[in-house]
Amino acid sequence: MKIVADNKIPFLKGVFEPFAEVVYLPGKNIDREAVKECDALITRTRTQCTKELLAGSRIKHIATATIGFDHIAVPEVEALGITWNNAPGCNANSVGQYMTAALLSLDTDLENKTLGVIGVGHVGTIVARYAEALGMKVLRNDPPRADAGEKGFVSLEEVLESSDMVTLHVPLEYTGKYPTFHMADETFFSRLRKGAVFFNASRGEAVETEALKKALQSGRVSRSIIDVWENEPDIDLELMQQSFISTMHIAGYSTDGKANGTTASVRAVARALGIKELEQWTPSEIPAPLEAQEIPFVSLKDSVLHTYSPLSDSARLRNAPENFEELRGSYPRRREFQAFKVVNAPEKERKILAQLGFQVG
Repeated sequence: MKIVADNKIPFLKGVFEPFAEVVYLPGKNIDREAVKECDALITRTRTQCTKELLAGSRIKHIATATIGFDHIAVPEVEALGITWNNAPGCNANSVGQYMTAALLSLDTDLENKTLGVIGVGHVGTIVARYAEALGMKVLRNDPPRADAGEKGFVSLEEVLESSDMVTLHVPLEYTGKYPTFHMADETFFSRLRKGAVFFNASRGEAVETEALKKALQSGRVSRSIIDVWENEPDIDLELMQQSFISTMHIAGYSTDGKANGTTASVRAVARALGIKELEQWTPSEIPAPLEAQEIPFVSLKDSVLHTYSPLSDSARLRNAPENFEELRGSYPRRREFQAFKVVNAPEKERKILAQLGFQVG
């Protein structure tokens, strides 16, 4: 057996080697010749899995260690008889941590603010829950779920008109009933409450870059927090400078989230190739959350930013935007809230910290 894998997927090296030949390549270098003789492919978003790549190969299964799967041409892949999986929810808590830290970095009274969450899947659900823990009112917009009869959702118009802050957590869909490509366009921003804060930690192409820049210049958007960009890694430098926080597509890059994505990929490939020894595999390199690092309480904001500061990542990107991919590839170890224990917090903050997933003592 032979497996080709993206060389930036963590915790993977050495796992399949007792059972198969494994070739590790940069995602953008995985081409038709590389996969021709392989039985499985383990990817991230930089490998476009189309019939041009896969036709004539003997690939049985494609695993992507990511929530998103818009880099997999699903109809083409399935027409070739190839099965596939993504890792839904693998980094939802990581994005929740990023959003919580970004919200607190705004240095505003969140308890008097309304957050509109557009896209309430695994990630949007966590973001909404964390925002409510911070005392915010949350408006949820998710047309597919609303059309399926689920309750608790409002229209996009209500979100845009009534929210002090709006955040996107949508998949990238170019066609179909619920397209999201350039959903945040000039019309979108013209309907937004003047002075709103705008976040995008979903897909860069969900936002029309020029429309957002105009909204920032006019004051329609007061501040933007951008983690994902059109045309990555060749990002718009003007938007990078205009935004309050600009990061390099790392909102979901916690060590825990990466481990979850790799776990889902290993188990799926093991099942597809009949490697029973790996069907329940988990990485051994991550300390369990029970081995929590203690943080003495100073403030809620300090506790959150102790675990992660998006402003630090923003400074790193602004210092070297030409190194976008290198900054992602060498991203430092980052643990989620559950890996930390806050001690001596007042009762109100203890409750909030517990709702965010911290251990408290």
